[in-house]
Amino acid sequence: MAHAYAYRGNERFIAAMAGRLEEAGYQRTEEVAAADILLSFCTSHSQLEELYFGDAGFIQDARPGSVLIDVSSCTPNLAREMNAVATVSDLVMVEAPFTLHDLTAADGFAKQNLLCFVASESEGTAVDEVALPFCEALFGDCERSGAPGSAQLLRAAHTLQATSQMIAVIEADALCSAMRRSVNGAGLEKLRLQADSAEATRVLRAVHEQRFEGAYTVEMLMAALSSAIMAADDSELILPQAEAALHLLELLAVIGGSDKAPAALALVYGDEEACAVQGLDWTRAEQVYSEDRDHDHDGFGDHDEDDLGYGDDDGFGYDYSSN
Repeated sequence: MAHAYAYRGNERFIAAMAGRLEEAGYQRTEEVAAADILLSFCTSHSQLEELYFGDAGFIQDARPGSVLIDVSSCTPNLAREMNAVATVSDLVMVEAPFTLHDLTAADGFAKQNLLCFVASESEGTAVDEVALPFCEALFGDCERSGAPGSAQLLRAAHTLQATSQMIAVIEADALCSAMRRSVNGAGLEKLRLQADSAEATRVLRAVHEQRFEGAYTVEMLMAALSSAIMAADDSELILPQAEAALHLLELLAVIGGSDKAPAALALVYGDEEACAVQGLDWTRAEQVYSEDRDHDHDGFGDHDEDDLGYGDDDGFGYDYSSN
């Protein structure tokens, strides 16, 4: 039986996925009440909450028995809340956040580069015969994870590791490049970073090939990383490395890189000329951070939620839509 689905959320995502779903026999409708599958992908908690709990949200407009599939990154706590509200509304909630095997892949949304974790309190036909086949049409790997919240936890763990590895390789390459520019003789000018893993090789290739454009963006990665930090905060855990990574991504977004591919983070370590070629403007950072200093009288800040990048109205911090 052909299923009709309605989609709400980030347009880049559905632009990459619509053809895939059509090939699998799914028909898209703009009317939520006409769909038996409701798909969502948002890049902030506030957008996600409004989509599900707002006056014209999925919970209110979906017909009873509909399957709700959210592939966004959020905290396990929010995922459990969405599940609870959907259940009492006679809806089937399926938590299916996705992540990338390779953050720097030329085609980030290639099916085989995508992994999703699937969690639901519901069992039987709605999940096994409706939600799972739908997710398998979108993503190359789909793993059942258990109860609500578990899929978001696994996605967060994967995001933390992948982001850390990517930044470590970018920084190592930046150091080698800086030394080659600054030395005279001594043989260092011929030095090239030796990748010590398959992941490092992929990152280096993306940076050296300047693959700074792509469907999967810095904004999406920031959403995933921010959600991981928020999940840690819910458990009274501090993740200094993840917070530092988020600040680096925020800097790239501030200078105009929120729609760039994650490999564009390498540009932060380069010169202004190279950034300008890629459409980035360092004067934006001067404006934003000088304003921050004007409001930071002790010179160090208070290190509250705003400093972690998820204390503002968009759910993650700075408003990147203006860049």
